[in-house]
Amino acid sequence: MTRLRLAFMGTPDFAVSSLRALAEAGHEIAAVYSQPPRPAGRGHKERPSPVHAYAAAQGWEVRTPKDLKNETEQAAFAALDLDVAVVAAYGLILPKAILEAPRLGCLNIHASLLPRWRGAAPIQRAILAGDAESGVTIMQMDEGLDTGGMITSAKQPITEQTTASDLHDQLADLGGRLIVEGLCGIEEGRLAPTPQPTEGITYAAKLSKAESLLDWRRPAVELARQVRAFTPWPGAVFPLGKERIKVLEVAAVKENGPPGKVLDDVLTVACGAGALRLLRLQRPGKGPMAAKDFLNGFALPAGTVLLEDAGS
Repeated sequence: MTRLRLAFMGTPDFAVSSLRALAEAGHEIAAVYSQPPRPAGRGHKERPSPVHAYAAAQGWEVRTPKDLKNETEQAAFAALDLDVAVVAAYGLILPKAILEAPRLGCLNIHASLLPRWRGAAPIQRAILAGDAESGVTIMQMDEGLDTGGMITSAKQPITEQTTASDLHDQLADLGGRLIVEGLCGIEEGRLAPTPQPTEGITYAAKLSKAESLLDWRRPAVELARQVRAFTPWPGAVFPLGKERIKVLEVAAVKENGPPGKVLDDVLTVACGAGALRLLRLQRPGKGPMAAKDFLNGFALPAGTVLLEDAGS
């Protein structure tokens, strides 16, 4: 396999698997780009991103520009004399000058089967929508939002137990394998970008905490997907007294009652259609616990109606 000189551009844990796979495949890592360190933890000390930390530990040059719009940054990138740039959840827009600088352009490792779920949160949106599968697409980047030509892709099933955390890890590993195969195929002339279909385009909007509240009026199967899609963030919650309880694991069951009503002594809650059995929960500042342990601290007898809003 031809050894390529590349820059890697990524920020979160998802991208680390691909960076590691590229290095292990023998490619030359000329520089690593990541978003600048940000305050984190209780002390709010600046902390490098997972990609930054991993790259620094390997002794690679790490660059953390706030953006790539100015000519100085663009000239510094061009001076790397790259065969290709590989991008995975970088979080910054790449101007045309950046996209065109490497010999083979910039390739993106996108966590969906394009053109479905272009955008910021493809993993969570796929689970939330009830998709039976997700995957990774290696894409030639252009100036649009995940609109470039597709080079290769691979599928990953989504089961009724798959959480966003599970799918994240599966697709991170898949992305690492796929980018290595994709680069080899491009360099050998076996693979080339093909336009995305014009049908089936969907957009994966960025997640927000406002989406975390469980609405008992919705069907239980939809709420079960919400719990899985929002694990670990932003979480799926319901108000109880002055607390917001995070729901970590559930099962949709075929029972009925007024939405929000606790139906039994094992924490089965009626929904708009069916019911949701709450299996694992977490109180603020506490660790995860099974429903029976949770009920030792909160009396929620059958007939209790869980309110939609903490103030209602």
